[in-house]
Amino acid sequence: MNSPAQQNPYAPPQAEVSDLTDATKAIEPASRAIRFGAAVIDGVIFMFAYIPLIIAMVTAEATTFDPAVLASVWGVLTVAIVIAILAITAVLVHRNGQTIGKKLVGIKVVRSDGSRASLARIFWLRNIVNAIPSMIPVLGYVYVFVDHVFIFGDKRQCLHDKIADTIVVTA
Repeated sequence: MNSPAQQNPYAPPQAEVSDLTDATKAIEPASRAIRFGAAVIDGVIFMFAYIPLIIAMVTAEATTFDPAVLASVWGVLTVAIVIAILAITAVLVHRNGQTIGKKLVGIKVVRSDGSRASLARIFWLRNIVNAIPSMIPVLGYVYVFVDHVFIFGDKRQCLHDKIADTIVVTA
């Protein structure tokens, strides 16, 4: 049977056209080294948030101020810094699926199909649900180890990624 183009040599050419969207692009997981670097950066940022409290504990004995008052003042400063870091992180995760460390190294969290991961999915499924088993004495250490060993699979997804149906990709 002849196609319409073969029947009419003057007909316009026929071609199937489809748009390439973010969800249909090939999803390339971020490298393990880059993910580790982002985790280290996030850890260092939170570590620096506690420096005021460390300074308070070190200087409390060497000053004439009441150590309890000094520690509480520095403690309030530390809490304020931690809240600020958490707020910045929440905004970045909501907008782009990135923590501060992920933003600096150029990776982000998306759904397994490449679509945007919501803040609720990242917060509840990747963090809170994943943190509950890690709080169990002794078994928590095993769970954390197993969670991180999963990154050596073909899809480079940790256990918390599989739970949340997410993947970390290059931004």
